Amino acid sequence: MQTCNRCIYNSTIPKISFNSDGVCNYCEQYDSMNSQYPTGLEGKKIIEDYVTQMKKDGVGKPYDVVIGVSGGCDSSYMLHLAKNVYGLRVLAAHFDNTYNSKIAVENIKTVLDKLNIDLYTYVVENKEFEKIQKSLLLASVPEFEAATDLSLATTHYMACAKYGIKHIWEGHSFRTEGVSPPGWFYMDAKYIKSIHSKFGDGIIKSTPLLWLRKWIKWMVVDKIKKFRPLYYLDYNKEAVKKFLIKEYNWQWYGGHHMENRTSYFINNYYLPVKFNIDLRWCEYSALVRSGLMNRDEALQKIKEPKPFEFELLEEIKTRLNLSDSDWEKIMIAPNKHYTDYPTYKKTFERLRPFFFILLKSGYVTRSFYDKFCVMKDSKTS
Repeated sequence: MQTCNRCIYNSTIPKISFNSDGVCNYCEQYDSMNSQYPTGLEGKKIIEDYVTQMKKDGVGKPYDVVIGVSGGCDSSYMLHLAKNVYGLRVLAAHFDNTYNSKIAVENIKTVLDKLNIDLYTYVVENKEFEKIQKSLLLASVPEFEAATDLSLATTHYMACAKYGIKHIWEGHSFRTEGVSPPGWFYMDAKYIKSIHSKFGDGIIKSTPLLWLRKWIKWMVVDKIKKFRPLYYLDYNKEAVKKFLIKEYNWQWYGGHHMENRTSYFINNYYLPVKFNIDLRWCEYSALVRSGLMNRDEALQKIKEPKPFEFELLEEIKTRLNLSDSDWEKIMIAPNKHYTDYPTYKKTFERLRPFFFILLKSGYVTRSFYDKFCVMKDSKTS
């Protein structure tokens, strides 16, 4: 078992390789992105120039930008950054999968009220959504949260389309949470539909998945772009938490992705137990590369068991109408990969030149292009 000499990734990580100095290719990817997305004065100038264009695009419209909110640290800080630092007219957007934690709901209300920001919310029909979730479990794939993640992205576009907004800000930071290795997760609307048709009733009416034709229309016709401002900032998450607590009475919810109960369930129980996937590998390695965590500390922290409230497992089983024996069958069923089901992946690969143009024009992210269009479709990708 080889471990990277710089971060804590080891030979179990998909598609990993090591150079002659024992440094992994993911560290090299980080260095490339670090150069591509500068911080400091140069990064500040990039954000300021982009904000200037956003304000021009927002003339005659009620808002300049849509920002997705979850009650988490990154999205809460983005609201402050957009409104109080850059003077943008913000519309917050939230997809409610009916599993919000109490803290998340309170954080969203507290920050939005203090900043006087309007909220666009899409609440899914919970019975339909629970059937889709059950299908994803029965399919034995790791993407239990795929329907939530795609619906969240779609809600952002829906809010933009309704008000004529041209810009979406996303709160991801590769320096603090990393980029998940290819092969761990995949998601698209066709993937979810094919699974739900095989393991459920196939009905998807209220769940707003990001269907390809609609998505292309939002980008090409409506000209809705995505931007990740945290890529250009010296973003220290621990410092930001303290700032949010002081300025907005914001509450910490205990860990990355733990503000939503299904996210907590999948990250702290389902993925580690069934698939041996622990997202702390991404997070801690990113923090080590960024100099925000000591490598020895990360190697020790990754050994600590993840906290989990087993009452949540019972809630999941009850809501999805799963008996104890049903759950046991799910957990021991052979693990499946997205290549076992129909997806848009081959279409994305064929449309690689088209999506490259969209990447250069700011309509799709680098991580989407690399994983969905460049990386070949295989069980080891």
